Amino acid sequence: MKLTSYTNYALRCLQLAAIRAPNLVRTDDVVAIHGISRAHIVKVIHELGKAGYIQTVRGRNGGFKLNQPAHDIVVGAVVRITEGPLTVVECFNPKNNTCPLIGICRLSNKIQEATKAFMDVLDDVTIADIAANRAGLLERINILELTGDPTPFLDSAKEAGTDR
Repeated sequence: MKLTSYTNYALRCLQLAAIRAPNLVRTDDVVAIHGISRAHIVKVIHELGKAGYIQTVRGRNGGFKLNQPAHDIVVGAVVRITEGPLTVVECFNPKNNTCPLIGICRLSNKIQEATKAFMDVLDDVTIADIAANRAGLLERINILELTGDPTPFLDSAKEAGTDR
């Protein structure tokens, strides 16, 4: 299963807001830290604000912050908002289905079961959980802000087998 970059960016924004709380996070901070297009982040922030997860402050000293406690924001709920229905295979979506085996296919049933298990795990994780190692995250972010070079961290993740 693969989530979209959009969902990844939304979770990164929420995680950053949690570790920097109660301070505001600037859009440009997210762009600089994660090397993501500003246009993408603006769109993500807008949607997270509409969903009530973040509060945005306009202006020169503006930014965003969590609009509710990090332990109340469930990762699975964020994924559902940013991804919409998880149609892992076409037969999950009756509008697009062309498979004549829908309803009797055991593979389809198992894929639905796996998708549910995936979402069950994400429903047990909060933004507080993914920001719990705050000190380590802030240390890494500070280094990225100073150097602007994520390469050493990406290389070490690949060596450890933890890259995405």
